Amino acid sequence: MATIGVAIPIAEPYGTELQKYRAEFGDPMASSIPTHVTLLPPTEVADDQLAAIDEHLLEVAARFPSFRIRLRGTATFRPISPVVFVPLAEGISSCEVLQSQVRSGPLEVELRFPYHPHVTVAHDLEKDALDRAYDALAEYDCAFDVAEFSRYEHGADGVWRPQRSFPLAG
Repeated sequence: MATIGVAIPIAEPYGTELQKYRAEFGDPMASSIPTHVTLLPPTEVADDQLAAIDEHLLEVAARFPSFRIRLRGTATFRPISPVVFVPLAEGISSCEVLQSQVRSGPLEVELRFPYHPHVTVAHDLEKDALDRAYDALAEYDCAFDVAEFSRYEHGADGVWRPQRSFPLAG
């Protein structure tokens, strides 16, 4: 079995910048999780399904056009979940449609929560650290074009690593 996820990597220099912020806020997962917008949350699949999953993802990417994401400000899922994130100000509907296409066929899975595209910058930290993250990035603003998404795999060491990229070509 493999644990995979599908996500949009955050373009540089913003991905590294937000990952550094996450580390500064004290999030121990900062170095283990590349900065991203989730399309498919962690999902266990049989190793022999990976080829079919990649074929499915290639088909989705071939039909889907590139689009723009703008990240702006901060938001939180508290009190439901101890998370601070940078929300999307542009690209929400494209992410919603893309994730629904990714989560079809061999990747049809039930979500625990309604889909809400975002970039996590602090997770499972003390209240003061979450407050600091919320305040520190309140004025954050960046934009970039999304030209691909990636399939990640969770390693035995707890690190998420990209395994394959899927260029948007629709």
